[in-house]
Amino acid sequence: MSKLWDRYQQYHLSHHGLGISLDVSRMGFSGEFLSRMDAPARSALESMAALEAGAEANPDEHRMVGHYWLRNAGLAPSAELGKTIADTNAAIHRFAAQVHESGEFTDVLVIGIGGSALGPQFISDALGTHENPIRLHFLDNTDPDGMDRVFESLQGRLDHTLTVVISKSGGTKETRNGMLEAKRQYELAGVPFGARAVAVTGDGSELDVYAKTNGWLTRFPMWDWVGGRTSVMSAVGMVPLMLQGIPMERLLLGAAEMDVWTRCAEPLKNPAMLLALMWHYAGNGKGEKDMVVLPYKDRLVLFSKYLQQLVMESLGKRHDLDGKEVHQGIAVYGNKGSTDQHAYVQQLRDGVHNFFVTFVEVRKDRSSAGFDVEPNTTTGDYLQGFLRGTRSALFDSGRESITVSLPEVSPEAVGALIALYERAVGFYGSLVHVNAYHQPGVEAGKKAASAVLSLQHQVLGALTKEAQTASEMGALLGADPEDVYHVLQHLSANRASVHLHAGGSPNVDRFSLTA
Repeated sequence: MSKLWDRYQQYHLSHHGLGISLDVSRMGFSGEFLSRMDAPARSALESMAALEAGAEANPDEHRMVGHYWLRNAGLAPSAELGKTIADTNAAIHRFAAQVHESGEFTDVLVIGIGGSALGPQFISDALGTHENPIRLHFLDNTDPDGMDRVFESLQGRLDHTLTVVISKSGGTKETRNGMLEAKRQYELAGVPFGARAVAVTGDGSELDVYAKTNGWLTRFPMWDWVGGRTSVMSAVGMVPLMLQGIPMERLLLGAAEMDVWTRCAEPLKNPAMLLALMWHYAGNGKGEKDMVVLPYKDRLVLFSKYLQQLVMESLGKRHDLDGKEVHQGIAVYGNKGSTDQHAYVQQLRDGVHNFFVTFVEVRKDRSSAGFDVEPNTTTGDYLQGFLRGTRSALFDSGRESITVSLPEVSPEAVGALIALYERAVGFYGSLVHVNAYHQPGVEAGKKAASAVLSLQHQVLGALTKEAQTASEMGALLGADPEDVYHVLQHLSANRASVHLHAGGSPNVDRFSLTA
């Protein structure tokens, strides 16, 4: 037992001001591993310093990467850019204050996808209280049924609802669709949409032009040097979250303080580098083990979902920076403790050993007075017991874990947590030599979706009153019959004019155009 205590003291980092600590003592790395990784770690630190100074960090798009400047505009590589960040934040503060002072709005509908929704959703859920002056609602998909559920929750309140549309290019179809669906709902309710619409977008984008042309309330910028998955401290998160009533200036302060800590030049005293090294150790630098994220706090339930995008979109790459095929990445999944002790923790302890765990501990149980469910034992005591007990049970079974501890779920702590993982991802990208700041696979998926929609238009044009099979129509169009079949199935389920004549199997099902 004393060996574990000694190892804990050796591989435990804490920050007095933030009250945040990192414990990697239950990872099975050796001193030899740390020695071998010292030179790559120091090289990654140098690369990060250059990135923060404004070097081209995304060679595919010839762009800087500057999300670190969002919480400290003075670090921007030019005074002009620093002023732009500061002026934008000041404008957002003024706008949110004006909205709150008017008392006109009770709700905000946020329309975005990916990083334009995940970050704001996570922070809204983590820091929101019943005292917030405005409620947030999200359209973060192009699922019409999901949209209808949100619109139903806003029924009768659209005249008191602001809509914030977030899209850097303005061409993201999911976001465009959500905007058009929302506009229709306002029109059906007899409420002017433009007077209640706000755009967060790139200067001169499709959305920027649309908002300007249609007299939207106001517009805020998105910059090409901020990626979607690291944009929550830009206008992407600042606008909706400040409207909700979240003190974002405190979140920025926490992130900036973590940035100072994670600039430490000594790898083993730098918590973000230590995290990146543990990820490298766990998966042999090849992502051979999954990252299971278990926050023991309901307010942090969306953290694992947030990290899925941050980690997997950043690190899941086919090629490295030299063009070599490497298929890098780390799979991330999780929910919350102690809920998962009644779900997949059984497999974590006794099943296939293809993971490592990250526990997120919050020391403060609640803001209200405690209540004993047993003599001298509160519900929070039980939560702590489950966390530490699960950590020990996993260790006894040869399963490795990392523990990140926060003092409480405060704006400062959440900002610091986000900043910690942003930099850890950047460090790991350097360690495995991939571009952590682009997402070519996402673009490929968008192109493939466009091809399916193009085929759908062809199929609609080829449908007749005479029933046809997918094979017959595929031959007519020169298209894959399976693709045609799926298009026809979708059309028959959603268009009254397209009829399915079921034959019992895909090759004999027939489809026709009905009057």
